[in-house]
Amino acid sequence: MNKEGRVVAVCTSKRTGMPKRPVDEAVLRVNWGIEGDAHAGDWHRQVSLLAMESIAKMQAKGLKVKPGSFAENITTEGLVLYELPVGTQMRLGTALAEVTQIGKICHDHCAIYELAGDCVMPREGIFVRILEPGTVRADSPVTILSMPSPDETPSSTEDAPRE
Repeated sequence: MNKEGRVVAVCTSKRTGMPKRPVDEAVLRVNWGIEGDAHAGDWHRQVSLLAMESIAKMQAKGLKVKPGSFAENITTEGLVLYELPVGTQMRLGTALAEVTQIGKICHDHCAIYELAGDCVMPREGIFVRILEPGTVRADSPVTILSMPSPDETPSSTEDAPRE
């Protein structure tokens, strides 16, 4: 498995339930996520990631989607994100993050699903919490530092309520 990738884009939004827009740089806060992003907070899905390779699957279906279209915060390239086990630790730029969830339940089909009959975010998007602060921008490295062994992999906290 590849242990190095790069950030293609960093995106934020002021409200939930909408595509995110690219920003030049984001500040990642411990136990919070990206400063100024609607999804940030003291919960397990502080920052969302989706690979450009996943977005390309939807582009191949004829959709005009780009980084941020799936409401992901960080779009990466060079890593198969959804194969990283919960508990994996990675550097996102200068911040330290830990994978807390792979995919999510899509309770209400989004506009992308309505157009294509499919959406990759529920299967291939991942969520992390921030363990050490830092900054991230397009072209920042994404480095896998450690992965739990299969018998150590904690279960996902999928769709646990936000407290």
